[in-house]
Amino acid sequence: MHDNSADLIACIPRLRRYARALVGTRGGADDLVQDTMERGWSKLSSWRRGSDMRAWLFGIMHNLYVDQLRKPALATDTFDDDTPVPPVRATQADGLKIRDMEAALELLPPEQREILLLVALEEMTYDEVAASLRIPLGTVMSRLSRAREKLRASMEGRIIVSPLKVVK
Repeated sequence: MHDNSADLIACIPRLRRYARALVGTRGGADDLVQDTMERGWSKLSSWRRGSDMRAWLFGIMHNLYVDQLRKPALATDTFDDDTPVPPVRATQADGLKIRDMEAALELLPPEQREILLLVALEEMTYDEVAASLRIPLGTVMSRLSRAREKLRASMEGRIIVSPLKVVK
């Protein structure tokens, strides 16, 4: 067994949470985490000792997710229940807010959604996100800014037509 296998396994809960937010379905998220862990395990010897394993695994997950987006989807009929199960909330209004937030997140382009999720959900620094996704720090900051504005506009019922034009 690898010396770092416990560190690898310790990252699973955060990988699952991020994958679920990124993909939207439990089954798709589980598949993405499994693929990420499989790739991470096979490439564990290439991980630089002393660097952040979590950021390294998120980078692997990002690459796998982008690869999945590029592949044409196979048209299949599935009968397994892959419907997201909303958490039990204290009020109906809370459930509606969560549903609205999930819908607003889905409207974001994938490259903006993943950065927003890494910063907001996974509490990664901009530098960690840039390293994980192998993109410049400025790109992280601009995509995050655009994602936040689109999310805010969507939650307020506004529609962003272009970066300069907002319609109510």
